[in-house]
Parts: sequence; C-alpha cells; structure tokens
Amino acid sequence: MKSKQQTAATLELDKTRQDTGANRFLLVVGIIFVAAALRAPFTSVGPLLGMIRDDLGLSNTLAGAITTLPLLAFALLSPFAPQLARRFGTANVLMLALLALSMGILIRSGSGTVMLFAGTAMIGLSIAVCNVLLPGLIKGKFPERIGLMTGVYTVSMNICAAAASGISVPLAQHAGFGWRGTLALWFAVASLATIFWIPQMRNMTKGSTADHKQSSIRIWRSPLAWQVTLFMGLQSLLYYVLIAWFSVILSERGMSSSHAGWILSLMQLAQLPFTFFVPLWAGRMKNQRSLVVITFILFMIGILGVWLGSTAWMAVWAIGIGIAGGFAFGLAMMFFNLRTRSTQEASELSGMAQSVGYLLAAMGPALFGLLHDVNHSWNVPLALLAVASVLLLVAGLGAGSSRFVGDPK
Repeated sequence: MKSKQQTAATLELDKTRQDTGANRFLLVVGIIFVAAALRAPFTSVGPLLGMIRDDLGLSNTLAGAITTLPLLAFALLSPFAPQLARRFGTANVLMLALLALSMGILIRSGSGTVMLFAGTAMIGLSIAVCNVLLPGLIKGKFPERIGLMTGVYTVSMNICAAAASGISVPLAQHAGFGWRGTLALWFAVASLATIFWIPQMRNMTKGSTADHKQSSIRIWRSPLAWQVTLFMGLQSLLYYVLIAWFSVILSERGMSSSHAGWILSLMQLAQLPFTFFVPLWAGRMKNQRSLVVITFILFMIGILGVWLGSTAWMAVWAIGIGIAGGFAFGLAMMFFNLRTRSTQEASELSGMAQSVGYLLAAMGPALFGLLHDVNHSWNVPLALLAVASVLLLVAGLGAGSSRFVGDPK
C-alpha cells in the first residue's frame, strides 16, 4: 500500500515538473513573439515616410510627426504601466496592450490622415506598456536566467526591427502591397504574439499579488535610478539621432544614397550579436563599469571617425557605432533588473527610465537637424554627439556600480 502511495506521489511530482517545464517553454515563446512585435510596427514606417507623405499630401513637419508620435506616447504612458500591472496583473495588462497594438496596426493602415495618426498613437501607447513590463516580468519569472532571457528578448526585438526596415520598401514598391498593405502586414506578428500570450493568462494567475507588492522605494528620488535613467535616455538619443541622420550625413559627404543605406544597415547589423551577449556578460559580473567604458570608447571612435575621419573608412566607423549601440542597449535593459530587488521595483525603474529616455529620443533628431540648419554644417551636431557619449560614460559608471535602488548612499 505504501509503495502504491509513493508511486502515485512520484507520478504526480513528475507531472507537475512536466507542466512547469511546458509553462516555462510557452512563456519563453510568448516573450519572443511579444518582443518581435514591439519594434517592427515602428521601424517599418521610416522607409515608407516619403510614400505616405506624397499619398496623403502631408507637410514634412506632419510626416515627421508620424515617427515622433510613438516616442512621445512611450514617454507619456511608461510611468503608469507598473501601476496598471499592480492593479490588474502583468499578464492581463500585456494581453490588453497586444490587442490594442493589433487594432492600432489595422487602424493606421486605414483610409485618411486621422486614421493614420489615431492608429499610430494607439501603437505607441501599446508598445510603451510592453516595453516597461517585460524587463520586470523576466526578473520575476527567470531570476536565475535574467541575462540569458534579456538577451533573447533584445535580439528578437532588434532582428524584427532590422527586417522591417529592410523589407518595407521592396514590399510596397515591388510586391505591390503599397504603404498601407505593407504596414498592415505587421498585424500578423502582433496577432501571433497575442495568441502565444493566451496561455499566460492562466499560468500567471498564481503569485501575481506577491510579484506586485507596493514598493516602499520612491524611484524618482533615487540618485541611482536617475543614473540608470540618464544612461537609458542618452543611449536612446544616440540611437535615434544616428538612425535619422546618418545616411544624410554620408550623402552630403559625397556618398551615393544606395551606398549610404548599405552603411546604415551595416551599423544596425553590427549591434545584433552584442544585444544578446552583453546581457549575459553583465549578469555574471559584480559590476558593469568595464562594459560601460568599452561602450564609450566604441562610440567615440565611431563618432569621431564620422566627423573627422576618411569616408573610405566609413564602414569601420559604422561598425564601431553599431557595436557600441548593442552594448548600450543591452546594458540599459539589464540595469532595470540588476539595480532592483523585486519585480515591482524593476517595472517602476523601467517605466521611469523609458519615459525620460524616449522623451530625449523624441527631441534628439529634431534638435540635431536644427543645429545643422543654423550652422549649415554637421560639425556642431557631431560634437554634441561626442558630448552625449561622455555624459553616457558618466551616467553609466554610476548605473554600473554594484548597488540597488533604495540602498543608502
């Protein structure tokens, strides 16, 4: 009799382990698809901006607002996402955000300027929620694999972003989809992410209250939180400024548009491996200051090369900037988890950092262009990027120290 009871208990334990393994696998797949859906609806717009402007008769200012609006939405909603998760549960809020993202993609591809901007705003708000909550979710569900899962998350996001930038024009011009059809195609990715997230509505019910206890730390008053925030903001500023203006700078240096586009693609591709490996390295280190220093050196080599170096070496400068961007983004995502003790603190720090960060990112390209128009030269804007790299180093040395938000000074 005792043997039968022991056998039954053993079978029940094996079943529980299998269920846990299956749930974790579904969660990993869900995170991968959610990450893939977060950048593509945004990065697919830039290459199609001229077509959208001409088709709808928009001014350059209004057309530029199509890419700025999501960044402002990120800044607006990011601080409130942790409170929504604490009240309604992370899985539920993420599901609603994915549904809103899918609807926003379809609305944006509809007829007329109003639909375009309404859908764009909905997309921005939806992505903001997912951006903020995923780092905290990874910390809570994979406490022993934070670096690995952060790497998986960032690589999935950036691969899909790069693919969206590269295939948008061919799909619109050569495959006959037009800009509306091309933008609507990303509904499929958002829908898959929603479908793969459905199992989490059940799996995350247990323990959701414990994961979202009210934090006693006032994040916005923490010097360490501000160092992480500035690091996030400055790396966002560098990324979006270079994405917006790098090809233009190269063209004015005498490079053909096609060659400049290839160099920009090379810069984006160079960062991909490091968005995976840097979180792994960072998670195994006592502090991350050495990685911050490497990031600064690579940014300075690349920016000074573009500013003062030969165009014959432009591919080298672009690779340096790309690797630096991979280091910076990977570190920024890891700091949310490494500098906090709980899921709620990680979500709150993520919300704060991404709110300020994307506000800086939204202002960066416009300021960069204004400085060029005033000075009729790229010298001052590129010097400003070099200064931003120095500030990134200063903020990163603080953010990379072995401390937690809320620790005494």
